[in-house]
Amino acid sequence: MLRALTLRRSLTSLNPHPHPHHHLKTLIPTTTIPKHPINHTSARPFSTANANASDAELRKYVGYAALVLFCGAATYYSFPFPENAKHKKAQIFRYAPLPEDLHTVSNWSGTHEVQTRVFHQPENLQQLENVVKEAHDKKARIRPVGSGLSPNGIGLSRAGMVNLALMDRVLEVDKETKTVRVEAGIRVQQLVDGIKDYGLTLQNFASIREQQIGGIVQVGAHGTGARLPPIDEQVISMKLVTPAKGTIEVSKEKNPELFYLARCGLGALGVVAEVTIQCVERQELVEHTTVSNMKEIKKNHKKSLSDNKHVKYLYIPYTDTVVVVTCNPVSKWKGPPKFKPKYSTDEAIQHVRDLYRESLQKYRKDNHEADVNELSFTELRDKLLALDPLNKDHVIKVNQAEAEFWRKSEGFRVGWSDEILGFDCGGQQWVSETCFPAGTLAKPSMKDLEFIEELKQLIEKEEIPAPAPIEQRWTARSKSAMSPASSLEEDDIFSWVGIIMYLPTMDARQRKEITEEFFHYRRRTQSQLWDQYSAYEHWAKIEVPKDKEELAALQARLRKRFPVDAYNKARRELDPNRILSNNKLEKLFP
Repeated sequence: MLRALTLRRSLTSLNPHPHPHHHLKTLIPTTTIPKHPINHTSARPFSTANANASDAELRKYVGYAALVLFCGAATYYSFPFPENAKHKKAQIFRYAPLPEDLHTVSNWSGTHEVQTRVFHQPENLQQLENVVKEAHDKKARIRPVGSGLSPNGIGLSRAGMVNLALMDRVLEVDKETKTVRVEAGIRVQQLVDGIKDYGLTLQNFASIREQQIGGIVQVGAHGTGARLPPIDEQVISMKLVTPAKGTIEVSKEKNPELFYLARCGLGALGVVAEVTIQCVERQELVEHTTVSNMKEIKKNHKKSLSDNKHVKYLYIPYTDTVVVVTCNPVSKWKGPPKFKPKYSTDEAIQHVRDLYRESLQKYRKDNHEADVNELSFTELRDKLLALDPLNKDHVIKVNQAEAEFWRKSEGFRVGWSDEILGFDCGGQQWVSETCFPAGTLAKPSMKDLEFIEELKQLIEKEEIPAPAPIEQRWTARSKSAMSPASSLEEDDIFSWVGIIMYLPTMDARQRKEITEEFFHYRRRTQSQLWDQYSAYEHWAKIEVPKDKEELAALQARLRKRFPVDAYNKARRELDPNRILSNNKLEKLFP
């Protein structure tokens, strides 16, 4: 009987970088079919010999069935089962444990994940140089990865990674020139805290503060303000550890061509070890939040861009609501504005809590939260969307509740720039953000608002269950050749528009359905708007298509906008073995 079973195991030695799902040990039953099966319709009289043969045959197959069931049960209960995979209990076999030396590295949104055995964390420049040299000699990949906040996982590599989280010191502060030199692994919040006693801060901020400086610069991240460039433009010199040429320093005086290429180099021209940043005086800002509509926005748009140091618009799909958030320095003469809000924070959010309770009853769901009143607005939005994330009518109700929340949240807020310029983006999400020219500060083209109008019409026509907000920001141009806001014209301004779909659930099937719907949303936006407005995706949010024709079209499109040949030439010179690359970069820049 034992010969009728074949044991198949997934050998770790054959799969050097296994995924947890691949660690399945499976017993496959096989049976032997008799060459001369019993013919129960025979006209021959029934005999004792035949009865005995039938009984023996029956016992044999019963034995086979019992053995298969026993082996299946033994396999099922022999393998350890992680607590976070309880929803997979319907599967016949459980997961085998991961090897101890295998690291799982995921981006913040949980949309991209790799397993690797190679994850370096050097503590100083010498150790980093040794890591890069050894990898170069062995032709082993060590992709630079920061805090893992990029929605597209641009820093991830199964072959190996190097992370500078332990290289996080402020090395030098010059109060006179307002410059600061730091190790590239320092997080934005650490840097701000480290220089505030010198009366300095960064010129602009992205939405969150957990990015490593090396990462936020290399992907061309940005804040908002039509007079303020993306964050890479604040860098005045860098120290790169390159595989082929060792440690080099670049600036607009030392090798300017490479400096402007490597400043937004996507981590492929060298591991950024140190960065010197041009800072500004620390100052308090007044944030003013108002609710408007498209008609009023068009009327005041030019004034909004020119009069405010920082400005952004938040559009709520399926409504005419536009949330306008401006930030400006506190007046030295007038001081902060005196303003009493109409609604308290509790009052502003109460209708969202009520909607959540009503929705729980409608969908017959239990509330597992200890107290709904303890949840923030973005947490409540996630909870609401999780009930039926792809139901357009349900999403519209949530969007309407968000519009009302902002209407009741109008008012002022005063604080330091690093406190005020942040934005609660909500929970895990898919996001696509594009950058496109919007004229000049003196003469805006108004293409930025036309883009939004067409986008909202597309959403409604296609009945896309698009949650809020659609976020629109602006920057001045960047001189970095690979920046999406790159321009030779000093007065050019660029608009950045982000569309999202939240992933408010850990249910694998539901996340897959949301992912498919998001990519439909993104594809429709791409086909209808990108070429028309010369829009290009943020490097931390660009996704590589699986279809070969789509990939070839993307490669050709990138060549029209960026100096791909110069970029690849620099890669060949500085990293001939491509140890700092990963599959995403190889496909974008073959």
